[in-house]
Amino acid sequence: MARNHFSRRRFVRTSAMATALAGLGSFYGPWRHNHAYAQGKPIKLGLTNDASGQFGNSGRDDHRAIRMAIDEQNAKGGILGRKIEWITADTESNPAVATRVAERFITREDCSILIGALHSGVANAITQVANKYGTLYLNTNSSAPSEAGENCSRIKFVWDGNGSNFIRAAVRNAVSSIGKNWVLLTNDYVYGHSTAATTKTLVEAAGGRIVENMLVPQNTRDFTAYLLKIQQLKPDVVSTAMGGDDNKALREQVVQLKLSDRPAWIEPQADWPDVWGAPQSLSGVFGTTWYHKLNLPGVADFVKRWQAAIKGDATAVPVPGNVSYNGYMAARELFRAMERAGSTNNIRIIRQLEGLKMPAADRMQHFDAYMNPLTHQVNQTIYLARKNPKPSDNTDHFEIISWTEPKLAEDEAAPGKCKLVPYEQVRTVDA
Repeated sequence: MARNHFSRRRFVRTSAMATALAGLGSFYGPWRHNHAYAQGKPIKLGLTNDASGQFGNSGRDDHRAIRMAIDEQNAKGGILGRKIEWITADTESNPAVATRVAERFITREDCSILIGALHSGVANAITQVANKYGTLYLNTNSSAPSEAGENCSRIKFVWDGNGSNFIRAAVRNAVSSIGKNWVLLTNDYVYGHSTAATTKTLVEAAGGRIVENMLVPQNTRDFTAYLLKIQQLKPDVVSTAMGGDDNKALREQVVQLKLSDRPAWIEPQADWPDVWGAPQSLSGVFGTTWYHKLNLPGVADFVKRWQAAIKGDATAVPVPGNVSYNGYMAARELFRAMERAGSTNNIRIIRQLEGLKMPAADRMQHFDAYMNPLTHQVNQTIYLARKNPKPSDNTDHFEIISWTEPKLAEDEAAPGKCKLVPYEQVRTVDA
């Protein structure tokens, strides 16, 4: 059933309001429109990005990168002769807010596609709304294994590596080379729980044991009690599953208490916007999907285009990182899928994305990437890194120490947990 009966409303109408919003920079209104008119009806995207809360820093990077991809596509004439238009709102790292945003974008703003997420609870909330309407949803940066497992969907595609991918790349060697006694430090929400569960399974399979799993409430800023307990337990390894500002605060206090060398620390992923604010706090080994110093074709050009896109935005990180990389790639591959399909029909786009294969050179990674059609997650090169002891410049915070092929890091449990409904059960939507 098409959604042509939904009214098309404009939340920002007057020139005065538009001027006020423009003065806020690249984001956030709470509602911000961009109109890119063409002779035909524009294709309208709803950008569901956090601009505040636990993942505000990364959400803004995600947003900038998606807009960069949109601007580049519009400069080439849009999609199928139609320009791309977007609207955005701050989802506030809050699932309840994300639900309201997604509902409004679909039913009142006539968005046929939603794109963006950091917080896994936010991503799942958007998924539930998108499912009702058959609206295509690209989860750009949520890293919970559950997003491609029990919370997967025929209409959702997951573009970041998840906790399972990163931990699979790190755990086996860590148990044998560092030690068998592990403590888990876990954010008390879906990303933390699902990542910790995967870590426990992999550690025990490698012959290690979990001494304790400490649950940490979201928005925690004082980790003293947890770190003192870790000192008492004296584990060989602490594996964290923390996100956003929580993770940033934790890293700083680990360094302050001089715990960065012993025990060993493993972090599934260090998001670049959080690292940028406190590179001195980096310790242990952590994962990422991309780095701006990779000696690979296309990387230097991507950095230059990013810097041109953010010119005049004093709040932007001056070089792109994993979050902006994932947001950009998701939007770019969406546009390519539309062009291959020759259509903006959701089912045709879904089929194109399910068969997606991306050469390493095109992805600026070491190995070819591919979309798993059973889980709708991109399987890609997983990098392990540590703090760079000899940076080449003031942006060079990571030392990449290994890269793992997608097949070796693939989340083996996800296909058994993911149940995609048949195509005929998905409501048909055409932009």
